[in-house]
Amino acid sequence: MSARFGPAGNSESFSANYKSTVQAPGYLEKMGLDHYEYQCGRGVKVTDKTAFALRDKAAEHNITLSLHAPYFISLSSIEKEKRDNSIDYILQSCDAANRLGAQRIVIHSGSCAKISREEALELAKDTISRARKAAVEQGFENIVFCPETMGKVNQLGNLTEVLELCRLDDTFLPCVDFGHLNAREFGWIKGKAEYEKIISEMENTIGSDRTKIFHSHFSKIMFTEPGGEKKHLTFDDNQGFGPDFEPLMEIVAKKGLSPIFVCESAGTQDKDALTMKQYYTSL
Repeated sequence: MSARFGPAGNSESFSANYKSTVQAPGYLEKMGLDHYEYQCGRGVKVTDKTAFALRDKAAEHNITLSLHAPYFISLSSIEKEKRDNSIDYILQSCDAANRLGAQRIVIHSGSCAKISREEALELAKDTISRARKAAVEQGFENIVFCPETMGKVNQLGNLTEVLELCRLDDTFLPCVDFGHLNAREFGWIKGKAEYEKIISEMENTIGSDRTKIFHSHFSKIMFTEPGGEKKHLTFDDNQGFGPDFEPLMEIVAKKGLSPIFVCESAGTQDKDALTMKQYYTSL
């Protein structure tokens, strides 16, 4: 197995030339990519017609699929109703992923603006555990939950917190967003040393088997101090903001890891995913 690469949703160039997301798998295969992350950030609204057509096209063109669950999920909300609603959104995402033939769903962790990080993490652990139990009861045990590292300082979801969530269930995989980790620590990722530190923390916390197949988002992200993430950039328009993908690709190739890399560049996510893949393949 090797790493797989693809975009988060549809790029500007795809949207300018194609009418339907169902055409994405053929387009991505022709480009040389092999993954697609379906976006449900603003709510899960996938019809059976779209889901089954996209599933068939993805199989035909050797494109694996994942799904981004709604952005308004908050595992750590201090309001019980919001946490319970978050479980419903996760179950809706599982159902959509199941129909799409997607294996993984990416889940935002939540906020810790009004409470301590420790309290927020305990709430998030409880919420995601209950969501997993409900998902299994509803027949979605094959769907992999991927809690995501977040880019704003006041959000729950630094690497340690996400790995703590992943320790709750052997099936969970971290969604390591390297742009987010870099933004929340104001440009911390300088090169190989920081990437190696991230990967070794994963290995030490969740083991090498799960680290080998982790989920990932990658983009260059503008940040401000003290807030963290401000906006996603493109590889061409990085304005001096990182992180650089090359050292990470070198480590992934050398260690024989096979993660899925979903590029979240602003509008050029397919082109930038291909840039990453071509560099990785050259190694």
